[in-house]
Amino acid sequence: MIIALDGPAGVGKSTIAKLISQRNNLFYLNSGNFYRAVTFSLLEAGGNPENIDEVVYHSRIFKPEICDGKLCLKGRDVEDQLHTDAVDRWVAAHSAVVRVREEVNRHIREICSNIDLVCEGRDMTTVVFPDADYKFYMDA
Repeated sequence: MIIALDGPAGVGKSTIAKLISQRNNLFYLNSGNFYRAVTFSLLEAGGNPENIDEVVYHSRIFKPEICDGKLCLKGRDVEDQLHTDAVDRWVAAHSAVVRVREEVNRHIREICSNIDLVCEGRDMTTVVFPDADYKFYMDA
């Protein structure tokens, strides 16, 4: 089962998604962490965050996974490392690139193909999971 929440920033998507996931024992997916993971992984590999072609390539080849309910790279939980100054500096520019968005959406769909979840983020109900079992658009 997929429950997807969409809408602009600051309307409470994360708060509601977390509550729904906790109360129903479902995996909670924040799509923003996947974009942060692309940037983190690129920086950790010594890539050039200013080179958009390199960022796109890296978004295609990096291998995110879910381990014990956490976002992992190479079997290692990286969630605590996704909110550093270095990642914060580049993630907005990287996530704005259409080809990066397409690759991240592909990774999200692949990873979540056989788990029940609540997900929130940009384009969740229209692009990432248009056939979600339940779709909500939040606005304030």
